[in-house]
Amino acid sequence: MTHQSWWTRRYGTAAPEIELPTNDVLDLLYRHRSVRAFASGEVSDAAVTAIVGAAQSASTSSNLQAWSVIEVRDADRLAELARLAGDQEFIRRGAVLLVFVADWARTSELARRQGEPAGAVDYIESTIVAFVDAALAAQNAVVAAESLGLGAVYVGAVRNHPEEIAELLELPPGAFPTFGVVLGHPDPADRAGVKPRLPQAVVRHRERYRLPDDGEIADYDEAVKRYYRSQGAERGWLRAAIARVRDAASLHGRHTMRSSLERRGLSSR
Repeated sequence: MTHQSWWTRRYGTAAPEIELPTNDVLDLLYRHRSVRAFASGEVSDAAVTAIVGAAQSASTSSNLQAWSVIEVRDADRLAELARLAGDQEFIRRGAVLLVFVADWARTSELARRQGEPAGAVDYIESTIVAFVDAALAAQNAVVAAESLGLGAVYVGAVRNHPEEIAELLELPPGAFPTFGVVLGHPDPADRAGVKPRLPQAVVRHRERYRLPDDGEIADYDEAVKRYYRSQGAERGWLRAAIARVRDAASLHGRHTMRSSLERRGLSSR
């Protein structure tokens, strides 16, 4: 498939009509899709080592590298993690689950060994730094996995029961599970494709912010509906987005995140 075809799939009729630069990296990024249907087959240790190397090559705030990743392959542990993370079957069927961790335990321990305090870890800025570092690392990991022909999907539901997952993974105080990434070989029978994104006119602001008009959102909502119809489903974007912000129930238990962070040693004050 050509570079322009991937671009058109990503934006549909909202694709900007300009001549674009092209290269293999851009093509790889444009054709990203979440894979939730996996075929059998292991992901080698060499592949995961390369993927984690790519993750460690991501930018990190002040070179603090305030993140870690737990590689899970054991079937029983995967089953328990799947149960805690929304009971999603693809977690069980993937070859490996990478749980990305916001990690101040390591640096706090190093400070302790030097006889120094680690009081700055208690502030929300430090919590944000660790979460951002973990997210940047994970995005590099996903791109690396896709470059190797693997499929990947993020698992935000790791935060549904973060304290139980922290206990299962034996995380020390100051380390918090942020999200997971399932890796595996995509099922060739899977019909999922490149999902449309909001038009650039909605997310790309020139000089100053502006809210989108109803027409832009309606056009995008229809593009998403067309995509899901091609998958045999009936759903759009607008109602799903509104449902996600409606009330605390839409957070699936994550409305207690602040207290969970505090109990895990990240008071985030």
